[in-house]
Formats: sequence, structure tokens, C-alpha cells
Amino acid sequence: MTEKLVIIGNGMAPGRMLEHLLEAAPDRYAVTIFNAEPRVNYDRIMLSPVLSGEKAFEEIVIHGDGWYIKHGITLYKGHRIVAIDREAKTVTSDHGVTESYDKLVIATGSVPFIIPVPGKELPGVLSYRDLDDVNAMLLAAQSRAKAVVIGGGLLGLEAAAGLKERGMDVTVLHVMPTLMERQLDPAAGYLLQKAVEARGITVVTKANTKAIVGNGKVEGVELMDGTLIPATLVVMAVGIRPSTALAKEAGLEVNRGIVVDDRMRTSDPAIMALGECAEVGGHVYGLVAPLYEMARIAAAGLTDGEDKRFVHSDTPTKLKVTGIDLYSLGDFADGEDREEIILRDASAGIYKRVVLQDNRIIGTVLFGETADGAWFNDLKKKATDISEMRDTLIFGQAFQGGVSSDPLAAVAALADDAEICGCNGVCKGKITGAITGKGLTGLDDVRAHTKASASCGSCTGLVEQLLKLTLGEAYNPAAVQPMCGCTSLGHDDVRRLIKAKGLKTIPAIMQELEWKTSCGCAKCRPALNYYLVCDWPDQYADDYQSRFINERVHANIQKDGTYSVVPRMWGGVTSAGELRAIADVVDKFEIPMVKVTGGQRIDMLGIRKEDLPAVWADLGKAGFVSGHAYAKGLRTVKTCVGSDWCRFGTQDSTGLGIRIEKFMWGSWTPAKVKMAVSGCPRNCAEATCKDVGVVCVDSGYEIHFAGAAGLDIKGTEVLGLVKTEDEALEVIVALVQMYREQARYLERIYKWAKRVGTTEIKKQILDDAERRRTLFDRFVLSQKFAQVDPWSERVSGKDKHEFRPMASVGFAEAAE
Repeated sequence: MTEKLVIIGNGMAPGRMLEHLLEAAPDRYAVTIFNAEPRVNYDRIMLSPVLSGEKAFEEIVIHGDGWYIKHGITLYKGHRIVAIDREAKTVTSDHGVTESYDKLVIATGSVPFIIPVPGKELPGVLSYRDLDDVNAMLLAAQSRAKAVVIGGGLLGLEAAAGLKERGMDVTVLHVMPTLMERQLDPAAGYLLQKAVEARGITVVTKANTKAIVGNGKVEGVELMDGTLIPATLVVMAVGIRPSTALAKEAGLEVNRGIVVDDRMRTSDPAIMALGECAEVGGHVYGLVAPLYEMARIAAAGLTDGEDKRFVHSDTPTKLKVTGIDLYSLGDFADGEDREEIILRDASAGIYKRVVLQDNRIIGTVLFGETADGAWFNDLKKKATDISEMRDTLIFGQAFQGGVSSDPLAAVAALADDAEICGCNGVCKGKITGAITGKGLTGLDDVRAHTKASASCGSCTGLVEQLLKLTLGEAYNPAAVQPMCGCTSLGHDDVRRLIKAKGLKTIPAIMQELEWKTSCGCAKCRPALNYYLVCDWPDQYADDYQSRFINERVHANIQKDGTYSVVPRMWGGVTSAGELRAIADVVDKFEIPMVKVTGGQRIDMLGIRKEDLPAVWADLGKAGFVSGHAYAKGLRTVKTCVGSDWCRFGTQDSTGLGIRIEKFMWGSWTPAKVKMAVSGCPRNCAEATCKDVGVVCVDSGYEIHFAGAAGLDIKGTEVLGLVKTEDEALEVIVALVQMYREQARYLERIYKWAKRVGTTEIKKQILDDAERRRTLFDRFVLSQKFAQVDPWSERVSGKDKHEFRPMASVGFAEAAE
């Protein structure tokens, strides 16, 4: 008979436990999860890259909605459990849902410690624990103002680095003399502070916070010595505490955490606990490796599998800040019975320290060069006597037995049980065994089958070395990656074959190129649709079903299911009549939010899907067309006022921007395209961080391209200087057409340019006038079919089924 398993919490530990459980006994339990967060399971380790802009949330999701559906798991999102009735064996959520259980797993995680100072409740004071905190910080970072991070530990420094990447002026306050004093000795702490300060972050140590000050909102942080540091955002990252209140109210044994034995069982035999909320053997844990070990133990207990027990072991600490290499493990405190071996290279910024006791490693600190971390960890775990390698120990594994010129020698010398991935507890033998046994050929394959390198990513280099070691010359990290699982062909081959074979429909592509699935998937269909639109503009009809929701309804879907609408304003110029029309639409449809965008447009947010055609109709009467703010296409051409109004303007930047936008709007591109035209080198339109930009100078128009100011921050490359507006337009249009024809779907211009090479682009666009004109003409041809206002089409009834509200189904009352 199927048992009922209820899980409170949906973090990384219970998610991993379910993976083990479903692998061992997929049909034993009917699983119900209550998650206080309104979302699926994601990798919290990677919140820092999301904050810094290196990753999007979608890239750190561990189990998407489809995974829960596939395994028949009921997931209550945004449901916080408020009561556990141990006698009745039920749990109840704050939404009134009550669920019974045979087995209960508590995985409530931890709560951030908020220092008890005046002002801690002011708006603008945040903690750093989950995606909501990250989203709040990203919103605050849009101000480009001043932020103070209280706490110089792992989380605090990662938060500071992320906010700095987002353009804020950041100060870190740390109460101790050196940063990360629990994981680093003073020497490494000194080097870490230098590295952090080199990134433009101010660090103040021995800083004791007296109060957070402000009138109705955060305005600064006052220290005990009277120093006042201005701030509009304060992030507290001073530590965490296990979340035990629910367990305590239920009468379970609680100490620092929820007390469990080495099989993850609480004082109630029907209830387990794991993750940051659990205390086992007197220890509580915040790093992912021991939490994943708890998950393995708990799953074994739930399936009556082999008798597995949790054993404490030290876990390495690594800082997830790009460009700072740091590794810390074990006990590195001074002691009379301890010895140390130290290597310093001041010019290279390298510091290594190994602490010994009875000729065995008990602690390691590495800064600046951390490749030997796994080897030192292995020596420590095995309590290896290092007497014979003492003289060369600090130089690393490659120097044992003499200097080796083979870069793979160190990883080859590791034992099969040496741990490679600390986050997931994956040893060398498991990785190499999977590579040979399952025919794995790349990093993504190894991640999928072993989990190695799938969490924080710091072991990626070691995993790639193992691939090279195991596969030899057969391993080619630069090999073509398939578009998706439906084909073995990469984007470039598919684009080439569409033209070579004259393929003009999606079914034709799938048949002739031997697709492995009948209809493709959400990855390949939008890409194929774009390639056909681009290559055969006069013959191919855009496939409505092969577009994502935003492009199907020509508006951006929001988190609450409503939509935002952005009308096009040529070059960012508007008029009183247009503004009145927008105001009338806002009032008529009770639109709750109106916002000016960074691209000089007006965004109306909170529009019901069924109201979209009527909103567009009213906007259309005022002369508006779609701003394509949802599209893989030209979004905006931002301008400054130029020579018409500005004292420094050299050319009519506004007029050129309007001309470009009116010429190019409606065109589909591999990814979104944003442009700008600045009237002088002062660059008020920020043209030097756009996909394509123009900086007007006295002698003409300087064309820029391949900038980025979103997830990545990158200045533009200079394509060249032209003398007239007509030349500028021709060069820009040819450049975009070259990008349209050569780039891979979802590849931004700066990534395409890096792959193709700036030299080659200049050669085709600037040096070859005939080639440039041919590209220009092909763009003009495509615009004959693309430059149609989609809002006007939908107002006329096209795709009207998309905007019909779902039917309201009623049920007759039963007769008494």
C-alpha cells in the first residue's frame, strides 16, 4: 500500500533526498511538498551569480514544474506550514490546507540573523537568503546608489560583489579585524581584503554597528565610533540560525537545531529532519555537501535500504566571486603541538598554508592558486602521513616525485576515492566510471549523470581534466553542441543545411535533417521558426505555435499572469497628444502601474490578457504601434537631444535615431537588439554599451557594436567612422543583417561578435562595399514582410482565440 510522505520545505536537501528516493523506490510514497517560497526548487548556491548578473534564475532551477508532474508529486507553492499535529499525523498550512502523513520530513532551513540595532525595521534593510532577497536587491540596485553590507563572511562578500557588479557604491562592514575569520587565517584575510578592495568595494573592519538611521527609509549606518556611512540599501549577512520554531511547537527535541540521530530521525519516529534546520551529533551545517549527505541518509531510511549513518567531516569553503580564488579546509588555529608550512608569492598574490599535527594535515588555506585543494582534502580525509613529501608538500601534487610537465599528472595521480565535487560528494572513480560506462563525452553529460560540477561549479576544471584523461584525444570541449536532444546537429549546421537543401518548412527540416522526435521541442522549434523567417522572408509564413508566450500575445507576461504593454516612441520622442492617449488608456482599463523604462519608453503594467486587443485599439487610434518590448527584435533606439538643443551636440542624433528606428522596426533577430545614438562624445544616450550604437563627432558618425549592459557588462567595439547619415544607416543595417543571418538563436550580438571575430565583421561590412550593399538589400526585402504592426493585426481579429478568457464552468446544486 502506498504510504503518504509529507515534506515541509523544498530546498536543495529535500530535493536531493527525493532524487535518491525516486531512484530506489519510485512507487512507495505519495509525496506532498509544502514550500513557503512561491516557486520550485532551485540552487541557492548560485544566488550570488544571479545577483551579479552572471546567471538568470531559470539557469539555477533544479526541479522545474514538469519534474513534479512527471513523478506525481503534489507541490504547494507559497504555503507555509503553521502547525504539526503529531497525534493526528497531520500538517496545516497558512492557507488552511491540511494533509495527513505516514512519514514527515522537516526541512525548514534557516533564518538570517538580524542584529538588534535601532533602525533594523526600516525599508531598505534586507537579509540575503533566498530569491526574494535577491530580487529586492536587484530592484534597489537600479538606483546605482550606495549600499552597505554588514558582515564580511561568505554571504556578505558575495552580496557585496554582486551589488558592485550591478553598479552600486558598496561598503562592507565587518566587526572582526579580518574578513572571513572563521574560514581564513589573518594572512589570507589580508589578501582577501586587498582583492575585494581592488574591485572597487570599500572594506571597514573592526566596525561595530550602532544603528541604522533614516527618516522613513534607510539613509545610512552609524558605527559605535560615530562614523556615519550613507546608504540607501543595507544588507545584513552576519549569519544564520536553524529554523526550529515549528518543530519546537510540535514538541520535538530542539537544541540549536532540530535534534536528529545519525539516521536523520527526530525524537518522533515518524518524523525526520534534514538540512540547515537539523542538528546531528552536536553540529549544525550551512554548506551544501553535508546537507546532501543528510539527504542520502534520509532516503535510505525511508526505503529501508542499507544501514547508512551520518558521519561528520570538514567541508571545504570556497568563495563564489569571479576572479577571487580561495579555498579553506579544516583547523588552522595555532597550537604548541602543531606545525605549519607556508608559501608566499607576493607578486602573484599567492598564499598557501598547510597546518600539520603528527605529520598529518589538519588544515589548509589556499589563496590565489587553489588547484591542489582536492588533493590536500584527500590527504586530510585519509590522515596520510606526509613525512616523505614534507619538503615538497606545499608546492602541490604535481611536484611529488619531481616536477611533471604533464598538466594531467596531478589528477591522474588522485586515488579513485578522492573527492572531486565537494558539493555533491562525487569521487574521481564515480566520474571516470560514468564516462567509460555510459559513453559520456562532455561536461554537461557528466553533470547530468553524476552531479559533479552541477552546483557551485568550482570543480569544473578538475572534471574537464578527468574527461581529457579518460577520453584522451576524443575529448574536444570545443565540439559542436547539438541544438537540443531532438538532433545531433548544432545551430550552425542547421542554418547551413536550410539554405543548402532549400528547406522552407519546419516539417521539411525535421524530415530531411533526421530529427529524433516527431514535432521537436521548446528549444528547437522557436529556433527553426526564426531561421526560416530570416532565410525565406518572402516564402515562409511565421509559425504562431513555435513562439514563446510573449511573442504570441505581443506583450510581456508578468509574475501575476497579467501583461505589460510598451508602445513604440520613435527615438524616445513623444508629444502631449500621445501622453494624453496613454493616460486615457491607463484610466479606462485601470492599469495599476505606469513606468518610464531605461530605453526612453513608457511601460504600462498589470493589463489583463483579455483586455490587450482593446488597449491596443485605443493606442492605435493615437498612432502608436507595438514597441516590440517582448520580441527577439529591435526594441529601442535611445537618443539624446543632439545638435538641435544641446550646446555640445555635433550632429542631429535625435533625427538619426528616429530614422534608424522607423527603418528597422518589426525585424526579427536572433535575440533582442537595443540601439542608441549620442550627439557627441559625452555619450548621454549611452551608445557604448548597446548592441549597436552611434557616437556623433564633428567629422561624422562613429559606429559601435557588441556592447552589453545586462547579465554581462561590456563596452562596445568600434566598427568604424563614416561621414554621412546615409552611410551610417547602410552600415548599421548591413551589420544587423549579417548578425541575423549568421548568429545562433538567442545569441546576443556581443556573443556572436566574439565568436565570429571583430576583424571578420569589419572586413565584410566596412571593407567590402558590394557585400555591405547586398546585406542591406536583403534586409530591405525582409522588411516588406516584417514591418507590419502586430497590435493592429490582433485588433482586426487575428489570433483572437489567444485573448479569450477561460470559460467559467458552473455546477448545478444537488437536490436535497
